[in-house]
Amino acid sequence: MKTTLVCSGGLDSVSLAHILAQQGRLARLVTFDYGQRHRKEVDFAARTASRLGVPHHMVDLTPLGAALHGSALTDAVDVPDGHYAEETMRVTVVPNRNAIMLTIAFGIAAANGDDTVAAAVHGGDHFIYPDCRPAFTDAFDAMQRAALDGYADVSLHVPFVRETKADIVREGARAGTPFAETWSCYKGGDIHCGRCGTCVERREAFDLAGIDDPTAYGDPDFWREAVANV
Repeated sequence: MKTTLVCSGGLDSVSLAHILAQQGRLARLVTFDYGQRHRKEVDFAARTASRLGVPHHMVDLTPLGAALHGSALTDAVDVPDGHYAEETMRVTVVPNRNAIMLTIAFGIAAANGDDTVAAAVHGGDHFIYPDCRPAFTDAFDAMQRAALDGYADVSLHVPFVRETKADIVREGARAGTPFAETWSCYKGGDIHCGRCGTCVERREAFDLAGIDDPTAYGDPDFWREAVANV
């Protein structure tokens, strides 16, 4: 099987890249610049493609990202601190982001003869992001099969959709994922802030997985308070 992977440069998608490469399935990475304030993640995706020796398709969606305004990831809106389970994290939603990116990835996969598109959406995202839930991924897979009917047979592979981020850390570690070569923080500073939802979730996942976290955080202990308050 030949797989096109949507890779942001974050812990989840880079782990999946290494898992697919270990399985001999990884054909290429597709990364999107949609004007996200943490676009430094794109550099980590490029490093992953280079490390694994696969093509890297960079897609510029910055004009579209500007039209999808209102998110803390794209606009001058403060990224909230705290655990993902908090209602305030809804301000990080970029409307229809995964649907848009996956549609493009399916086109790239079909054009290159790949039979699978993979995405690293996981169970921890379900509370906030509707386009990370099984109902969405199942429906999207069916829609793309109809869209490509008679041209290509490409399926959606979402192995983490019912798993936790701690599960991803464990599976990524088994595949030799260099976690220090991934970026999660939504604030996009010099180091992970340690306070935003993605930083808290990342730090908690390593703790639950029982695996050392190599990440440098600006506030390394905030996650404990955030988790305790959920």
